[in-house]
Amino acid sequence: MPLAVAGILDLLAKRWILASFVVGERRTLVPHLLAVTYAENTHGAMGLFGDRPVLLVLLAAGVLVLLGFILRAALRRSPLAQIGFGLVAGGALGNVIDRIVHGYVVDFISVPNFYIFNLADAFITVGLALVALSSLSRSGERRLAR
Repeated sequence: MPLAVAGILDLLAKRWILASFVVGERRTLVPHLLAVTYAENTHGAMGLFGDRPVLLVLLAAGVLVLLGFILRAALRRSPLAQIGFGLVAGGALGNVIDRIVHGYVVDFISVPNFYIFNLADAFITVGLALVALSSLSRSGERRLAR
């Protein structure tokens, strides 16, 4: 469920950006805090990996498979890990679809002193934090049980 929700919300937001903005257009939502700025990102996270969409698609797929393999036990027993992995997978899927369809990722969330990003990136970040939190809570439970 989180995968579908994250993927759909990301794709709907990007569809709105593509229909309502021109590249580089900026609209302030909260002065000095939050703006919507349409950017086309041909690179990976924070400008890494250059201008290679096929490499980035393959890398995203590989990382998801590896993460799923590493987390297989946690995903069976932890709802928090399941939600987190679903957010990561949904976000990754949204960015992969962009790369396949457009050859770039549509970014639009702009905060001061940071890269422009999108909902998929936010879902990936929150999802990884939830997976880490589930891992920390499980290791804490094991320590208390001893």
